[in-house]
Amino acid sequence: MATSELVQVDLPDKGLKARVTARRDWWWIPQALTFLGFSSFLIYGNWAAWQGNHYVYGPYLSPFYSPELWGNSPHAWFGPLPQWYPQFLPYSPALLILWIPGLFRLTCYYYRGAYYKAFWADPPGCTVAEPRKKFRGENSFPLIWQNIHRYFLFLSLGVLAILIYDAFQAFWFEVPAGLSGPAESHTEFGIGVGSLVLLTNCVLLSLYLLGCHSLRHLTGGRLDSLQRKPIRKTCYECVSGLNKRHMRWAWFSLFSVGFSDLYVRMCSMGIWTDMRLF
Repeated sequence: MATSELVQVDLPDKGLKARVTARRDWWWIPQALTFLGFSSFLIYGNWAAWQGNHYVYGPYLSPFYSPELWGNSPHAWFGPLPQWYPQFLPYSPALLILWIPGLFRLTCYYYRGAYYKAFWADPPGCTVAEPRKKFRGENSFPLIWQNIHRYFLFLSLGVLAILIYDAFQAFWFEVPAGLSGPAESHTEFGIGVGSLVLLTNCVLLSLYLLGCHSLRHLTGGRLDSLQRKPIRKTCYECVSGLNKRHMRWAWFSLFSVGFSDLYVRMCSMGIWTDMRLF
């Protein structure tokens, strides 16, 4: 049987003492998988964000690049990159927006516990000793900046609204002039695999963001009773229900946003073919 007992042993060769755990189960597997999962996403996400190309295919816009403030695609809000931007600096539309969802996830209550264990070993597991003697917590620098999470919640909800609009636009395909109907080019409703990919991504992101602990606190955490506030009570119960599976939605949405960018990129590069289902 596994035990949670901590024991202290002498290390005569170095004249030191180390605290080790007596746990005999494979407690390190979740941390190892978390480390590999986060590392893979960070490597791919940074690579994709710095590319600055292959993020648009037809009506599809990669969520890494939305909203596209300046760029060369039809999705750019303000047109091409302005002339005042220093030419010697590298530019990618993703760099102007990706920091918002990035910092939201980095300060998320679930992700904190996950990467504290997997990356910082603080602690590496329940009843497993830390490789340090002092714990500073989140009351001092640098971890005190974790308290900005609720502010990035509001910014991320704005980004989510834009992604939902992008997903709606992904169902409208441009028809060149003269192929059918009017002589001028127009758009018509259709369903492609990419449309479903971007829609699924928005659903999973919504389940993740709307189950945020900070949103749960804002909807009813400060009240002693919700009985006389039926609307807030309903919102609180919905957020609380999603919050129970916050870890699941965090991982699923992390995978979906990465795969959405990969899908648009592969189609733009001609490696994958987007199938029209309707």
